[in-house]
Amino acid sequence: MSLFAVGFLLVILQPSAGQFPRACANTQSLLKKECCPPWDGDGSPCGELSGRGFCQNILLSQAPLGPQFPFSGVDDREDWPSVFYNRTCKCEGNFMGFNCGECKFGFSGLNCTERQLRTRRNIFQLTTSEKDKFLAYLNLAKNTPNQDYVIATGTYTQMNNGSNPMFRSINVYDLFVWVHYYASRDTLLGGSNVWRDIDFAHEAPGFLPWHRVFLLLWEREIQKITGDENFTIPYWDWRDAEDCVVCTDEYMGGRHPTNPNLLSPASFFSSWQVICTRSEEYNSQQALCNATSEGPILRNPGNNDKSRTPRLPSSAEVEFCLSLPQYESGPMDKMANYSFRNTLEGFADPRTAISNISQSGLHNALHIYMNGSMSQVQGSANDPVFVLHHAFVDSIFEQWLRRHRPMLEVYPAANAPIGHNRENYMVPFIPLYRNGEFFKSSRELGYDYEYLQNPAQNSFEEFLVPYLEQARQIWAWLVGAAVIGGIVTALLTGLILACQKKRRGTRSEIQPLLTESEDYNNISYQSNF
Repeated sequence: MSLFAVGFLLVILQPSAGQFPRACANTQSLLKKECCPPWDGDGSPCGELSGRGFCQNILLSQAPLGPQFPFSGVDDREDWPSVFYNRTCKCEGNFMGFNCGECKFGFSGLNCTERQLRTRRNIFQLTTSEKDKFLAYLNLAKNTPNQDYVIATGTYTQMNNGSNPMFRSINVYDLFVWVHYYASRDTLLGGSNVWRDIDFAHEAPGFLPWHRVFLLLWEREIQKITGDENFTIPYWDWRDAEDCVVCTDEYMGGRHPTNPNLLSPASFFSSWQVICTRSEEYNSQQALCNATSEGPILRNPGNNDKSRTPRLPSSAEVEFCLSLPQYESGPMDKMANYSFRNTLEGFADPRTAISNISQSGLHNALHIYMNGSMSQVQGSANDPVFVLHHAFVDSIFEQWLRRHRPMLEVYPAANAPIGHNRENYMVPFIPLYRNGEFFKSSRELGYDYEYLQNPAQNSFEEFLVPYLEQARQIWAWLVGAAVIGGIVTALLTGLILACQKKRRGTRSEIQPLLTESEDYNNISYQSNF
Protein backbone atom coordinates (compact mmCIF):
# COMPACT_ATOMS: atom_id res chain seq x y z
CA MET A 1 0.00 0.00 0.00
CA SER A 2 1.54 3.36 -1.04
CA LEU A 3 2.14 6.20 1.40
CA PHE A 4 -0.35 8.32 -0.54
CA ALA A 5 -3.01 5.63 -0.17
CA VAL A 6 -2.29 5.29 3.54
CA GLY A 7 -2.62 9.05 3.99
CA PHE A 8 -5.89 9.10 2.06
CA LEU A 9 -7.28 6.21 4.09
CA LEU A 10 -6.45 7.96 7.34
CA VAL A 11 -8.88 10.67 6.30
CA ILE A 12 -11.82 8.56 5.11
CA LEU A 13 -11.54 5.60 7.54
CA GLN A 14 -14.47 4.52 9.67
CA PRO A 15 -13.54 3.15 13.11
CA SER A 16 -15.31 0.12 14.52
CA ALA A 17 -17.29 -0.33 17.73
CA GLY A 18 -17.26 -2.79 20.60
CA GLN A 19 -19.25 -4.53 23.33
CA PHE A 20 -21.24 -2.19 25.58
CA PRO A 21 -23.10 -2.34 28.89
CA ARG A 22 -26.74 -1.69 28.12
CA ALA A 23 -26.74 1.12 30.70
CA CYS A 24 -24.07 2.99 28.70
CA ALA A 25 -25.44 2.41 25.19
CA ASN A 26 -27.14 5.79 24.92
CA THR A 27 -26.49 9.28 23.60
CA GLN A 28 -25.81 10.84 27.00
CA SER A 29 -23.13 8.31 27.96
CA LEU A 30 -21.45 8.40 24.55
CA LEU A 31 -21.34 12.20 24.31
CA LYS A 32 -20.15 12.50 27.89
CA LYS A 33 -17.70 9.62 27.22
CA GLU A 34 -18.54 8.14 30.60
CA CYS A 35 -19.70 4.64 31.55
CA CYS A 36 -20.29 4.67 35.31
CA PRO A 37 -23.76 3.17 35.80
CA PRO A 38 -25.43 3.14 39.22
CA TRP A 39 -25.35 0.01 41.35
CA ASP A 40 -28.87 -1.14 42.15
CA GLY A 41 -27.94 -1.73 45.77
CA ASP A 42 -27.64 1.99 46.64
CA GLY A 43 -28.40 3.83 43.41
CA SER A 44 -25.03 5.57 43.29
CA PRO A 45 -22.60 5.42 40.35
CA CYS A 46 -20.31 2.41 40.77
CA GLY A 47 -21.84 1.77 44.21
CA GLU A 48 -19.74 4.62 45.60
CA LEU A 49 -22.02 5.22 48.60
CA SER A 50 -21.43 1.62 49.70
CA GLY A 51 -17.68 1.76 49.14
CA ARG A 52 -17.79 -0.56 46.14
CA GLY A 53 -16.06 1.76 43.71
CA PHE A 54 -15.99 5.16 42.07
CA CYS A 55 -15.96 6.75 38.63
CA GLN A 56 -12.50 7.67 37.40
CA ASN A 57 -10.55 8.55 34.28
CA ILE A 58 -9.13 5.51 32.55
CA LEU A 59 -5.35 5.17 32.62
CA LEU A 60 -3.99 4.04 29.27
CA SER A 61 -0.65 2.32 28.79
CA GLN A 62 1.95 4.49 27.09
CA ALA A 63 4.29 1.57 26.33
CA PRO A 64 5.41 1.34 22.68
CA LEU A 65 3.77 -1.21 20.39
CA GLY A 66 5.25 -3.59 17.84
CA PRO A 67 5.48 -2.73 14.12
CA GLN A 68 2.65 -5.01 12.94
CA PHE A 69 0.02 -2.23 12.83
CA PRO A 70 1.42 0.87 11.07
CA PHE A 71 -1.59 3.13 11.70
CA SER A 72 -2.82 5.37 14.49
CA GLY A 73 -6.32 6.63 15.08
CA VAL A 74 -7.95 4.42 12.47
CA ASP A 75 -9.63 1.77 14.59
CA ASP A 76 -12.00 2.20 17.53
CA ARG A 77 -10.22 -0.66 19.32
CA GLU A 78 -6.99 1.32 19.64
CA ASP A 79 -6.42 2.39 23.25
CA TRP A 80 -9.60 0.58 24.23
CA PRO A 81 -12.11 1.92 25.28
CA SER A 82 -11.09 5.58 24.92
CA VAL A 83 -12.88 6.21 21.62
CA PHE A 84 -16.19 5.68 23.43
CA TYR A 85 -15.48 6.26 27.12
CA ASN A 86 -12.66 7.90 29.04
CA ARG A 87 -14.28 7.38 32.44
CA THR A 88 -15.38 4.02 33.83
CA CYS A 89 -15.93 2.41 37.23
CA LYS A 90 -12.86 1.64 39.30
CA CYS A 91 -13.95 -1.07 41.75
CA GLU A 92 -12.46 -1.45 45.21
CA GLY A 93 -11.48 -4.60 47.10
CA ASN A 94 -13.07 -7.76 45.75
CA PHE A 95 -15.83 -5.99 43.81
CA MET A 96 -16.01 -6.13 40.03
CA GLY A 97 -18.32 -5.32 37.13
CA PHE A 98 -19.23 -2.36 34.95
CA ASN A 99 -21.08 -0.89 37.99
CA CYS A 100 -19.06 -2.74 40.69
CA GLY A 101 -22.15 -4.86 41.33
CA GLU A 102 -20.41 -8.25 41.14
CA CYS A 103 -17.58 -10.08 42.87
CA LYS A 104 -14.13 -10.62 41.44
CA PHE A 105 -13.42 -14.05 40.03
CA GLY A 106 -12.82 -16.39 42.96
CA PHE A 107 -14.97 -14.51 45.47
CA SER A 108 -18.64 -14.62 46.45
CA GLY A 109 -21.03 -13.49 49.20
CA LEU A 110 -22.86 -10.24 49.87
CA ASN A 111 -19.61 -8.37 50.44
CA CYS A 112 -17.48 -10.56 48.18
CA THR A 113 -15.39 -11.83 51.10
CA GLU A 114 -15.88 -15.57 50.67
CA ARG A 115 -13.20 -17.41 48.70
CA GLN A 116 -14.39 -19.92 46.11
CA LEU A 117 -12.59 -22.63 44.17
CA ARG A 118 -14.63 -24.39 41.50
CA THR A 119 -13.41 -27.35 39.48
CA ARG A 120 -13.61 -27.72 35.70
CA ARG A 121 -14.01 -31.37 34.80
CA ASN A 122 -13.45 -33.64 31.84
CA ILE A 123 -16.72 -33.84 29.91
CA PHE A 124 -16.41 -37.63 29.83
CA GLN A 125 -16.21 -37.73 33.63
CA LEU A 126 -19.60 -36.04 34.01
CA THR A 127 -22.56 -38.18 34.94
CA THR A 128 -25.35 -38.45 32.39
CA SER A 129 -27.46 -35.95 34.33
CA GLU A 130 -24.51 -33.51 34.64
CA LYS A 131 -23.76 -33.79 30.95
CA ASP A 132 -27.42 -33.30 29.99
CA LYS A 133 -27.59 -30.27 32.29
CA PHE A 134 -24.56 -28.75 30.56
CA LEU A 135 -26.13 -29.23 27.13
CA ALA A 136 -29.41 -27.75 28.38
CA TYR A 137 -27.52 -24.72 29.74
CA LEU A 138 -25.93 -24.18 26.32
CA ASN A 139 -29.32 -24.25 24.64
CA LEU A 140 -30.77 -21.92 27.26
CA ALA A 141 -27.95 -19.42 26.64
CA LYS A 142 -28.68 -19.55 22.90
CA ASN A 143 -32.33 -18.64 23.57
CA THR A 144 -32.01 -16.11 26.42
CA PRO A 145 -31.55 -12.36 25.71
CA ASN A 146 -28.57 -10.89 27.52
CA GLN A 147 -29.83 -8.41 30.13
CA ASP A 148 -26.60 -6.51 30.69
CA TYR A 149 -24.94 -6.10 27.31
CA VAL A 150 -25.79 -5.03 23.76
CA ILE A 151 -23.70 -5.02 20.58
CA ALA A 152 -22.97 -2.12 18.25
CA THR A 153 -24.45 -2.31 14.77
CA GLY A 154 -22.59 0.70 13.43
CA THR A 155 -19.17 2.28 13.71
CA TYR A 156 -18.48 5.31 15.87
CA THR A 157 -18.48 7.45 12.73
CA GLN A 158 -21.79 5.95 11.63
CA MET A 159 -23.14 6.81 15.08
CA ASN A 160 -22.23 10.43 14.33
CA ASN A 161 -19.64 10.37 17.10
CA GLY A 162 -22.19 9.17 19.64
CA SER A 163 -25.16 11.39 18.87
CA ASN A 164 -26.92 8.61 16.94
CA PRO A 165 -26.46 5.36 18.96
CA MET A 166 -26.71 2.14 16.96
CA PHE A 167 -27.09 -0.94 19.17
CA ARG A 168 -29.14 -4.11 19.36
CA SER A 169 -29.88 -6.83 21.88
CA ILE A 170 -28.41 -10.29 21.53
CA ASN A 171 -28.73 -13.65 23.27
CA VAL A 172 -26.24 -14.75 25.92
CA TYR A 173 -24.41 -17.30 23.76
CA ASP A 174 -24.18 -15.14 20.65
CA LEU A 175 -22.85 -12.20 22.65
CA PHE A 176 -19.65 -14.17 23.13
CA VAL A 177 -19.56 -15.23 19.49
CA TRP A 178 -19.78 -11.54 18.59
CA VAL A 179 -17.10 -10.57 21.13
CA HIS A 180 -14.71 -13.14 19.64
CA TYR A 181 -15.49 -11.87 16.14
CA TYR A 182 -14.99 -8.25 17.16
CA ALA A 183 -11.61 -8.81 18.81
CA SER A 184 -10.24 -10.65 15.76
CA ARG A 185 -11.87 -8.70 12.93
CA ASP A 186 -9.98 -6.74 10.29
CA THR A 187 -9.53 -2.98 10.48
CA LEU A 188 -11.83 -1.14 8.07
CA LEU A 189 -9.91 1.54 6.18
CA GLY A 190 -12.65 2.94 3.97
CA GLY A 191 -13.69 2.11 0.43
CA SER A 192 -12.90 -1.57 0.00
CA ASN A 193 -9.65 -1.38 1.94
CA VAL A 194 -8.91 -3.32 5.11
CA TRP A 195 -5.88 -4.15 7.24
CA ARG A 196 -5.78 -7.86 8.05
CA ASP A 197 -2.64 -8.11 10.17
CA ILE A 198 -4.40 -7.18 13.39
CA ASP A 199 -5.96 -9.31 16.09
CA PHE A 200 -6.56 -8.34 19.70
CA ALA A 201 -7.12 -11.94 20.85
CA HIS A 202 -4.73 -14.08 18.78
CA GLU A 203 -1.23 -14.30 17.32
CA ALA A 204 0.44 -12.47 20.22
CA PRO A 205 1.07 -12.63 24.00
CA GLY A 206 -2.52 -11.85 24.95
CA PHE A 207 -3.91 -14.99 23.30
CA LEU A 208 -3.98 -17.02 26.52
CA PRO A 209 -5.02 -14.32 29.03
CA TRP A 210 -7.72 -13.03 26.63
CA HIS A 211 -9.35 -16.43 26.20
CA ARG A 212 -9.04 -17.03 29.95
CA VAL A 213 -11.18 -13.93 30.60
CA PHE A 214 -13.53 -14.91 27.78
CA LEU A 215 -14.22 -18.30 29.41
CA LEU A 216 -14.57 -16.83 32.91
CA LEU A 217 -17.14 -14.30 31.70
CA TRP A 218 -18.98 -16.94 29.65
CA GLU A 219 -19.05 -19.19 32.72
CA ARG A 220 -20.42 -16.36 34.86
CA GLU A 221 -23.20 -15.53 32.40
CA ILE A 222 -24.33 -19.16 32.49
CA GLN A 223 -24.28 -19.07 36.28
CA LYS A 224 -26.46 -15.95 36.24
CA ILE A 225 -29.15 -17.14 33.82
CA THR A 226 -29.41 -20.60 35.42
CA GLY A 227 -28.95 -19.66 39.07
CA ASP A 228 -26.36 -22.46 39.27
CA GLU A 229 -23.47 -20.73 41.06
CA ASN A 230 -21.34 -23.88 40.92
CA PHE A 231 -21.46 -24.31 37.15
CA THR A 232 -18.11 -24.72 35.43
CA ILE A 233 -17.18 -25.32 31.81
CA PRO A 234 -16.14 -28.92 31.10
CA TYR A 235 -13.09 -29.56 28.95
CA TRP A 236 -12.28 -32.03 26.19
CA ASP A 237 -8.84 -33.60 26.57
CA TRP A 238 -8.05 -34.15 22.89
CA ARG A 239 -4.49 -35.47 23.35
CA ASP A 240 -3.92 -38.61 21.26
CA ALA A 241 -7.58 -38.71 20.16
CA GLU A 242 -8.07 -40.57 16.89
CA ASP A 243 -11.22 -38.67 15.97
CA CYS A 244 -13.74 -36.18 17.35
CA VAL A 245 -15.08 -38.26 20.22
CA VAL A 246 -17.35 -35.42 21.39
CA CYS A 247 -19.00 -35.26 17.97
CA THR A 248 -21.88 -37.58 18.80
CA ASP A 249 -25.55 -36.90 19.40
CA GLU A 250 -25.01 -37.79 23.04
CA TYR A 251 -22.59 -34.88 23.36
CA MET A 252 -21.96 -32.04 20.90
CA GLY A 253 -23.81 -33.37 17.85
CA GLY A 254 -23.09 -36.19 15.43
CA ARG A 255 -22.71 -36.14 11.67
CA HIS A 256 -25.74 -35.66 9.43
CA PRO A 257 -26.69 -38.94 7.70
CA THR A 258 -26.81 -37.43 4.19
CA ASN A 259 -24.79 -34.20 4.38
CA PRO A 260 -21.41 -34.69 6.10
CA ASN A 261 -20.97 -30.91 6.54
CA LEU A 262 -24.02 -30.60 8.81
CA LEU A 263 -24.93 -31.85 12.27
CA SER A 264 -27.29 -34.72 12.91
CA PRO A 265 -30.95 -33.65 13.22
CA ALA A 266 -31.05 -35.72 16.41
CA SER A 267 -28.93 -33.03 18.10
CA PHE A 268 -30.57 -29.72 19.01
CA PHE A 269 -27.31 -28.04 17.93
CA SER A 270 -28.43 -28.78 14.35
CA SER A 271 -31.07 -26.06 14.72
CA TRP A 272 -28.60 -23.41 15.90
CA GLN A 273 -27.92 -20.52 13.54
CA VAL A 274 -24.43 -19.02 13.25
CA ILE A 275 -23.51 -15.33 13.17
CA CYS A 276 -20.45 -13.27 12.18
CA THR A 277 -19.06 -15.76 9.63
CA ARG A 278 -19.03 -13.58 6.49
CA SER A 279 -15.95 -11.47 7.05
CA GLU A 280 -15.37 -10.67 3.38
CA GLU A 281 -18.93 -9.41 3.04
CA TYR A 282 -18.54 -7.13 6.06
CA ASN A 283 -15.22 -5.86 4.73
CA SER A 284 -16.63 -5.06 1.29
CA GLN A 285 -19.51 -3.17 2.90
CA GLN A 286 -17.22 -1.55 5.49
CA ALA A 287 -19.73 -2.79 8.07
CA LEU A 288 -19.80 -4.65 11.36
CA CYS A 289 -21.38 -8.02 11.94
CA ASN A 290 -24.87 -7.19 13.21
CA ALA A 291 -25.62 -10.71 14.50
CA THR A 292 -28.02 -11.62 11.71
CA SER A 293 -28.49 -15.38 11.33
CA GLU A 294 -26.28 -16.83 8.59
CA GLY A 295 -27.19 -20.52 8.44
CA PRO A 296 -26.54 -23.71 10.43
CA ILE A 297 -23.36 -24.79 12.19
CA LEU A 298 -20.95 -26.46 9.77
CA ARG A 299 -18.69 -29.28 10.90
CA ASN A 300 -17.00 -32.16 9.05
CA PRO A 301 -14.29 -33.36 11.45
CA GLY A 302 -11.30 -35.17 10.00
CA ASN A 303 -11.98 -34.30 6.36
CA ASN A 304 -9.63 -31.33 6.52
CA ASP A 305 -6.45 -30.59 4.59
CA LYS A 306 -4.13 -33.35 5.86
CA SER A 307 -1.04 -31.61 4.54
CA ARG A 308 -1.69 -28.80 7.01
CA THR A 309 -3.08 -30.79 9.93
CA PRO A 310 -2.53 -34.55 9.54
CA ARG A 311 -3.99 -35.50 12.94
CA LEU A 312 -5.04 -34.27 16.35
CA PRO A 313 -2.23 -33.27 18.76
CA SER A 314 -0.35 -35.86 20.79
CA SER A 315 0.60 -36.04 24.47
CA ALA A 316 4.27 -35.82 23.50
CA GLU A 317 3.67 -32.55 21.62
CA VAL A 318 1.85 -31.04 24.58
CA GLU A 319 4.64 -32.13 26.93
CA PHE A 320 7.30 -30.61 24.67
CA CYS A 321 5.33 -27.38 24.58
CA LEU A 322 5.11 -27.35 28.38
CA SER A 323 8.88 -27.76 28.63
CA LEU A 324 9.54 -24.44 26.86
CA PRO A 325 10.76 -21.93 29.46
CA GLN A 326 10.05 -18.75 27.46
CA TYR A 327 6.49 -17.46 27.40
CA GLU A 328 7.18 -15.12 24.49
CA SER A 329 10.08 -14.34 22.17
CA GLY A 330 11.30 -12.34 19.18
CA PRO A 331 8.59 -10.39 17.35
CA MET A 332 5.96 -11.76 19.77
CA ASP A 333 3.62 -12.70 16.93
CA LYS A 334 3.01 -15.84 14.88
CA MET A 335 6.64 -15.80 13.70
CA ALA A 336 8.03 -16.21 17.24
CA ASN A 337 10.44 -19.13 17.81
CA TYR A 338 10.84 -21.07 21.08
CA SER A 339 7.78 -19.31 22.45
CA PHE A 340 5.45 -21.34 24.67
CA ARG A 341 2.53 -19.13 23.65
CA ASN A 342 3.18 -19.40 19.91
CA THR A 343 3.75 -23.16 20.12
CA LEU A 344 0.57 -23.74 22.10
CA GLU A 345 -1.41 -21.45 19.83
CA GLY A 346 -0.20 -23.56 16.93
CA PHE A 347 1.93 -21.34 14.70
CA ALA A 348 5.18 -23.05 15.77
CA ASP A 349 6.02 -26.71 15.30
CA PRO A 350 5.11 -28.63 18.50
CA ARG A 351 8.24 -30.77 18.11
CA THR A 352 10.81 -28.00 17.57
CA ALA A 353 9.09 -24.72 18.62
CA ILE A 354 10.20 -23.18 15.31
CA SER A 355 7.57 -21.02 13.62
CA ASN A 356 5.92 -22.72 10.65
CA ILE A 357 2.72 -21.01 9.55
CA SER A 358 2.19 -23.54 6.75
CA GLN A 359 1.30 -26.08 9.45
CA SER A 360 -1.25 -25.95 12.26
CA GLY A 361 -0.31 -27.44 15.60
CA LEU A 362 -1.92 -27.87 19.03
CA HIS A 363 -4.67 -25.21 19.46
CA ASN A 364 -4.88 -24.38 15.75
CA ALA A 365 -4.85 -28.05 14.78
CA LEU A 366 -8.12 -28.70 16.57
CA HIS A 367 -9.79 -25.78 14.80
CA ILE A 368 -8.61 -26.94 11.38
CA TYR A 369 -9.50 -30.57 12.12
CA MET A 370 -13.14 -29.63 12.85
CA ASN A 371 -13.37 -28.47 9.23
CA GLY A 372 -16.32 -26.08 9.42
CA SER A 373 -17.51 -23.16 11.52
CA MET A 374 -14.68 -23.78 13.99
CA SER A 375 -12.09 -23.34 11.25
CA GLN A 376 -12.77 -19.66 10.51
CA VAL A 377 -11.25 -17.46 13.20
CA GLN A 378 -13.84 -14.73 13.55
CA GLY A 379 -16.85 -17.05 13.70
CA SER A 380 -15.26 -20.06 15.40
CA ALA A 381 -17.11 -19.61 18.71
CA ASN A 382 -20.41 -20.47 16.94
CA ASP A 383 -19.63 -24.16 17.41
CA PRO A 384 -20.14 -25.14 21.08
CA VAL A 385 -17.11 -27.44 20.82
CA PHE A 386 -15.19 -24.14 21.04
CA VAL A 387 -15.66 -23.80 24.80
CA LEU A 388 -14.62 -27.42 25.48
CA HIS A 389 -11.52 -26.94 23.35
CA HIS A 390 -10.47 -23.63 24.86
CA ALA A 391 -11.05 -24.87 28.40
CA PHE A 392 -8.45 -27.57 27.71
CA VAL A 393 -6.07 -25.07 26.08
CA ASP A 394 -6.43 -22.94 29.21
CA SER A 395 -5.57 -25.97 31.34
CA ILE A 396 -2.30 -26.37 29.40
CA PHE A 397 -1.57 -22.70 30.05
CA GLU A 398 -2.27 -23.38 33.72
CA GLN A 399 0.13 -26.34 33.74
CA TRP A 400 2.85 -24.11 32.29
CA LEU A 401 2.25 -21.43 34.91
CA ARG A 402 2.51 -23.98 37.73
CA ARG A 403 5.59 -25.63 36.30
CA HIS A 404 7.62 -22.50 35.54
CA ARG A 405 6.24 -20.08 38.16
CA PRO A 406 6.93 -16.95 36.05
CA MET A 407 7.02 -13.51 37.57
CA LEU A 408 4.56 -10.98 36.13
CA GLU A 409 7.53 -9.31 34.42
CA VAL A 410 7.81 -12.34 32.14
CA TYR A 411 4.71 -11.08 30.32
CA PRO A 412 5.92 -8.43 27.80
CA ALA A 413 5.44 -4.85 28.96
CA ALA A 414 6.21 -3.25 25.59
CA ASN A 415 6.71 -3.80 21.85
CA ALA A 416 4.05 -6.51 21.52
CA PRO A 417 1.48 -6.25 18.71
CA ILE A 418 -1.28 -3.71 19.30
CA GLY A 419 -3.45 -4.51 22.30
CA HIS A 420 -1.12 -7.18 23.68
CA ASN A 421 1.23 -5.30 26.01
CA ARG A 422 0.98 -6.18 29.70
CA GLU A 423 -0.93 -3.02 30.70
CA ASN A 424 -3.21 -2.85 27.65
CA TYR A 425 -6.91 -3.29 28.31
CA MET A 426 -8.41 -6.35 26.63
CA VAL A 427 -10.69 -5.61 23.69
CA PRO A 428 -13.70 -5.36 23.89
CA PHE A 429 -14.44 -6.02 27.55
CA ILE A 430 -16.18 -3.54 29.83
CA PRO A 431 -15.43 -3.64 32.76
CA LEU A 432 -11.79 -3.26 31.90
CA TYR A 433 -9.23 -6.03 32.33
CA ARG A 434 -5.51 -5.75 31.65
CA ASN A 435 -3.61 -8.61 30.00
CA GLY A 436 -1.18 -8.95 32.89
CA GLU A 437 -3.96 -9.38 35.45
CA PHE A 438 -4.65 -12.89 34.17
CA PHE A 439 -1.06 -14.06 33.87
CA LYS A 440 -1.37 -15.98 37.14
CA SER A 441 -2.62 -19.27 38.52
CA SER A 442 -6.25 -20.18 37.94
CA ARG A 443 -6.57 -20.89 41.66
CA GLU A 444 -6.19 -17.18 42.31
CA LEU A 445 -9.12 -16.67 39.93
CA GLY A 446 -11.31 -19.21 41.68
CA TYR A 447 -11.07 -22.34 39.55
CA ASP A 448 -8.98 -25.44 39.00
CA TYR A 449 -8.87 -28.43 36.65
CA GLU A 450 -9.82 -31.91 37.73
CA TYR A 451 -6.81 -33.60 36.16
CA LEU A 452 -4.40 -31.14 37.78
CA GLN A 453 -5.63 -31.94 41.28
CA ASN A 454 -3.34 -34.82 42.29
CA PRO A 455 -2.64 -33.70 45.87
CA ALA A 456 0.57 -35.68 46.41
CA GLN A 457 2.10 -34.76 43.07
CA ASN A 458 1.00 -31.14 43.28
CA SER A 459 2.35 -30.67 46.81
CA PHE A 460 5.71 -32.19 45.82
CA GLU A 461 5.92 -30.03 42.70
CA GLU A 462 4.89 -26.93 44.61
CA PHE A 463 7.64 -27.66 47.16
CA LEU A 464 10.35 -28.44 44.61
CA VAL A 465 9.67 -26.08 41.69
CA PRO A 466 10.45 -22.78 43.46
CA TYR A 467 13.86 -24.09 44.54
CA LEU A 468 14.65 -25.42 41.09
CA GLU A 469 13.62 -22.12 39.55
CA GLN A 470 15.78 -20.16 41.99
CA ALA A 471 18.70 -22.49 41.28
CA ARG A 472 18.20 -22.02 37.54
CA GLN A 473 18.24 -18.25 37.92
CA ILE A 474 21.40 -18.10 40.10
CA TRP A 475 23.28 -21.14 38.77
CA ALA A 476 25.56 -19.08 36.55
CA TRP A 477 26.58 -17.02 39.59
CA LEU A 478 27.25 -20.20 41.60
CA VAL A 479 29.45 -21.60 38.85
CA GLY A 480 31.29 -18.30 38.57
CA ALA A 481 31.80 -18.15 42.31
CA ALA A 482 33.11 -21.73 42.33
CA VAL A 483 35.61 -20.99 39.57
CA ILE A 484 36.84 -17.81 41.24
CA GLY A 485 37.03 -19.65 44.56
CA GLY A 486 39.12 -22.38 42.97
CA ILE A 487 41.54 -19.85 41.49
CA VAL A 488 41.88 -17.97 44.77
CA THR A 489 42.42 -21.24 46.65
CA ALA A 490 45.10 -22.35 44.19
CA LEU A 491 46.93 -19.03 44.51
CA LEU A 492 46.79 -19.10 48.30
CA THR A 493 47.96 -22.72 48.37
CA GLY A 494 50.88 -21.93 46.08
CA LEU A 495 51.82 -18.93 48.20
CA ILE A 496 51.70 -20.93 51.44
CA LEU A 497 53.75 -23.77 49.97
CA ALA A 498 56.34 -21.32 48.69
CA CYS A 499 56.61 -19.67 52.12
CA GLN A 500 56.94 -23.03 53.89
CA LYS A 501 59.57 -24.19 51.43
CA LYS A 502 61.52 -21.03 52.02
CA ARG A 503 61.32 -21.50 55.82
CA ARG A 504 62.24 -25.17 55.86
CA GLY A 505 65.19 -24.80 53.52
CA THR A 506 66.50 -28.09 52.19
CA ARG A 507 64.36 -30.56 54.17
CA SER A 508 63.94 -33.69 52.06
CA GLU A 509 60.34 -34.39 53.19
CA ILE A 510 57.63 -31.79 52.62
CA GLN A 511 54.06 -32.54 53.79
CA PRO A 512 51.43 -31.11 51.40
CA LEU A 513 48.66 -28.96 52.87
CA LEU A 514 46.06 -30.43 50.43
CA THR A 515 45.66 -33.98 49.22
CA GLU A 516 45.69 -34.61 45.48
CA SER A 517 42.22 -36.12 45.60
CA GLU A 518 40.55 -32.80 46.41
CA ASP A 519 39.13 -31.14 43.29
CA TYR A 520 37.67 -27.65 43.27
CA ASN A 521 36.88 -27.42 39.58
CA ASN A 522 34.45 -30.27 38.86
CA ILE A 523 31.10 -28.41 38.82
CA SER A 524 28.90 -28.83 35.72
CA TYR A 525 25.62 -27.19 34.60
CA GLN A 526 22.58 -27.34 32.34
CA SER A 527 -5.09 -17.13 12.82
CA ASN A 528 -5.69 -17.38 10.79
CA PHE A 529 -6.21 -21.06 11.63
